[in-house]
Amino acid sequence: MSSALETLRRDFGGDIIEPGAAEYTSASRSVLASGSPAYVLRPKNVGDVQAGVGFAAGEGLSLSVRGGGHSFAGFGTSDDGVVIDLSKLVNVEVIDKERHRVRIGGGATWGQVAAALAPHGLAISSGDAKGVGVGGLTLTGGIGWKVRKYGLALDNVVTAEVVTAGGEVVQASAEENPELFWAIRGGGGNFGIVTAFEFAAHPTTDVFHGRIAFPASEAATVLQGWADYLRTAPEELTSVAEFANPFAGGPEAPVEIRVAFDGDDPDLAAQAIDPLRRLGTVIDDDVALKPYADTLADGVTPPPGIQLVTRSAFVDKASVPEVLRILVEVGAAQGSPFIAVRSVGGAVSRIPGDATAYAHRQAELMFVTTIAGPRPVVEAARPALEAIWVRLAPHVNGAYANFLASATEEDVAAIYPTQTYERLAAVKRQYDPGNLFARNHNIRPQ
Repeated sequence: MSSALETLRRDFGGDIIEPGAAEYTSASRSVLASGSPAYVLRPKNVGDVQAGVGFAAGEGLSLSVRGGGHSFAGFGTSDDGVVIDLSKLVNVEVIDKERHRVRIGGGATWGQVAAALAPHGLAISSGDAKGVGVGGLTLTGGIGWKVRKYGLALDNVVTAEVVTAGGEVVQASAEENPELFWAIRGGGGNFGIVTAFEFAAHPTTDVFHGRIAFPASEAATVLQGWADYLRTAPEELTSVAEFANPFAGGPEAPVEIRVAFDGDDPDLAAQAIDPLRRLGTVIDDDVALKPYADTLADGVTPPPGIQLVTRSAFVDKASVPEVLRILVEVGAAQGSPFIAVRSVGGAVSRIPGDATAYAHRQAELMFVTTIAGPRPVVEAARPALEAIWVRLAPHVNGAYANFLASATEEDVAAIYPTQTYERLAAVKRQYDPGNLFARNHNIRPQ
């Protein structure tokens, strides 16, 4: 046993899981990826995280950080490296009732947060699924069911507690280490491990949430009408359009307009949602009043051997008609990927583009294509998928890191415009000059 491992065993109060241990098979994989790490560390406190970082750095091992483990690119595991699994750091505490301030452990999931805040009548706009980690989603964005009214999840972060590559614990806020605070709001896990967040939550009521379905044959008019309406709709309304679902008929699958209206007044909800119902022939409508926590879906773990290839981009207002035309045409063809289009705007667009490292403030839409299946099926589908993206390329820009299954240099350049990247690289030089935190959409120290 190396002296570094002996030191780790002495200083680390959490679980150290190695190959051969009973828990290793489950601990070695994240939700969407398999791996064979040398060590999976489950810290119980910040000191354990410091010890784990020091061990990985001292031994020259690659370091993966796992929150919820939903990274499409598989960042939450590795081969032969160290995984720091934050799943024991899950405390959710209201620390200031008057200002609705909430402290959340870096390993908490959004389902845990929503459940803990519900008795206080509070919420934080997050993602779509209960099992998604607070850390991974927040550090790169957070386009959730209240995004048009309350912005991205990262827009509601007030303070973060960060363990740096040097093993220090620092606070990042507008007043303390402000450049680090700027960088972690969009720059992902490049700069350290966030062991706790302080969020500004907001008072919430029950919300109107559900889906309105239309025939696939009406996709063109429904989607264009949806995009046009969301441009001026009340910001209490957030919506996602989904179509070409391979599990619901592929090209024949209904166009599903999913909605969340932030409020419990049925008349106001109807005023906001009814224009969507008038876009076409409604074949299903299950929109109902429910607790905000119930808008988050139960996540599904793919069976072993199933791969998901997810890719995303943003659309500015001028390109919306052409992008939707292409996507509708693609969705009507056999073998189409599953397509989801999210309306953004609202509160997101009112924040200056350089206020955070999330730079795509003026986008009107963000869309995602996904293919899934065993590796041979996925590989066979890749050429057609690439051809779709070649068609889209002149009309789209950027990428949303939370919906990317790859981490190429081209992906990083899409996520971070040049000026944003250069500023992030300067922060990286200060806090992680050796690039210990490289299992991400990586910003290289320059």
